[in-house]
Amino acid sequence: MGFIMDGLDAEDYDRTYSDRVLFRRIMSYFRPKLRVMVLVAVMIVLGSVSQAALPFLGSQAVDAIQQGTIADVGWQVTLGMLLAGALGWGFNFIRQWQSARVTGDVVLRLREDAFDAVLERDLSFYDETPSGKIVSRVTSDTDDFATVSTLTMDLISQVLMVGLVTGLLFLRSAELALLTLLMVPVIVGIALLFRRIARTSTRRAQRSLSRVNANLQETMGGITVAKNFRQERQVYDEFRPINQQSYRVTLGQGFVFSSIFPVLFLVAGLATVALVQLGGTRALDGSLTAGDWFLFLQGVALFWFPLTSIAAFWSQFQQGLSASERVFALIDAPPRVVQIDPQPVGRLAGRIEFQQVTFGYVPGNPVLRDFDLAIEAGETVALVGHTGAGKSTLSKLITRFYEFQEGRLLIDGRDIRTLDLAGYRRQIGAVPQVPFLFSGTVADNIRYPRPEATDEEVAAAAAAVGGGDWVDALPQGLRTDVGEHGRALSMGQRQLVALARLLIQDPAIVVLDEATASVDPLTEAQIQEGLDVVLAGRTSIVIAHRLSTIEHVDRILVLDHGRVVEEGDHATLLARGGRYCQVYNTYFRHQSPHYRAGSGFVAVGEG
Repeated sequence: MGFIMDGLDAEDYDRTYSDRVLFRRIMSYFRPKLRVMVLVAVMIVLGSVSQAALPFLGSQAVDAIQQGTIADVGWQVTLGMLLAGALGWGFNFIRQWQSARVTGDVVLRLREDAFDAVLERDLSFYDETPSGKIVSRVTSDTDDFATVSTLTMDLISQVLMVGLVTGLLFLRSAELALLTLLMVPVIVGIALLFRRIARTSTRRAQRSLSRVNANLQETMGGITVAKNFRQERQVYDEFRPINQQSYRVTLGQGFVFSSIFPVLFLVAGLATVALVQLGGTRALDGSLTAGDWFLFLQGVALFWFPLTSIAAFWSQFQQGLSASERVFALIDAPPRVVQIDPQPVGRLAGRIEFQQVTFGYVPGNPVLRDFDLAIEAGETVALVGHTGAGKSTLSKLITRFYEFQEGRLLIDGRDIRTLDLAGYRRQIGAVPQVPFLFSGTVADNIRYPRPEATDEEVAAAAAAVGGGDWVDALPQGLRTDVGEHGRALSMGQRQLVALARLLIQDPAIVVLDEATASVDPLTEAQIQEGLDVVLAGRTSIVIAHRLSTIEHVDRILVLDHGRVVEEGDHATLLARGGRYCQVYNTYFRHQSPHYRAGSGFVAVGEG
């Protein structure tokens, strides 16, 4: 069985809630709908009374047949049964209609809370959790949560029905009613036995579905790469065992849920046989009338179904409880980036200072150890170094996407943990190496940081980047649709949109993962021209990949294993012939206009 359960372990942020805690949490979502639920409860009571009236009227007809008075009362009984049936249908319709409204409203609110929690999670949360699994909790699990409300309404209805029928049975024959009630502990015991099995199988089914969603999400995100390398078969071969695992686990869940009703009905059927034997004997010897015996048998039929439904409820309810547990775990996941005092930020000057900062993505494996660095307000600093040197780590700490373990990070002399996080991030502008664009027009993406920005402001920002010539090349100018993830635009055009978006934001601090790393020389020149405008007067941290960028910064920091090993300007560091010179010869030398392929010639003063 081990291979069936591979990969179905709980996430790090998952937690186990007791049924009592889950009930209380669930009811907090239903509490605002109390008036509608009272109406539903009234409809349930009236519907149960109408349904219970049918066997009573039927018994009256049987007694009338036995006594030969059916001609006198037949029309009354028939009219009564029609009226009871019509009223029961009407009460049930109102109940179902209002129940659907309550369920829809509750699921809407829960899904909004779950999505809000997704937005509040730290970036490290997404590094550790596949996005497809998160999507599964926000969509599939919130849908399963509706099971809780539907079953709750059904439970109330069935409990009322059992109460009414039990009273009716005792009125007709206390002896037979007590015999019927003897089977209740047996049925409840079977249901409780299924409860734990159902909860476990449901958890596994939901986790297996999360794996399927995660695989689909990754496949769709990398479909271009898969097709480029003609690896569709490999992608399919990777998906197939995950899908088969989901099939096996879901099949097991279905077996559990489909088993409980046959078992319960078998027990109920055996009890009914005993009651028919005993009641029939009583009717034959005259101690029980034919009408009472008919009423009793009809009452028993009405009694068994709601009772077995109540018993089965605990097993089926586990699907809703398990889904609720997964959604609440997502909502309750503790933040790792913790602000100790959300003070107003104001307009930042942009001075950044690391003081003895220690940070590691994995506990016990620090990337930075006792790290010190000061960046003055308005200074442009380039970070260079081999892969894994710590360049991106610095930018993630400055943008407050990750929590450092020791030391202090000061912004304008204030501890970054004391600043209002939303206010601080409004003054941090970040441009990744591969910018992300949302579906919509170019103008929509440029005004993304400030939705209230006017068309004139958007046009001015676009014109300030690369002289605005790139906008004229778009089919519909700023109204051009960028497509999914911006794929309708070239990489260079996406970078230009990202820089224009930065201008609209007007941040005090800019973190730039080299915007010219993946573009042609003409677009590079346009971007470089835009960078001069974007970085002017702002504190800028540039993760450099291009010589054209590092030649113009105020200071270059050479990082190696989380330490600054050299700093200075381009010419000074080259003349020194140290670590920067090695990095330059590895990554930047071929970009020099004085470099000749094959000879490796570099002009005097550049190595």
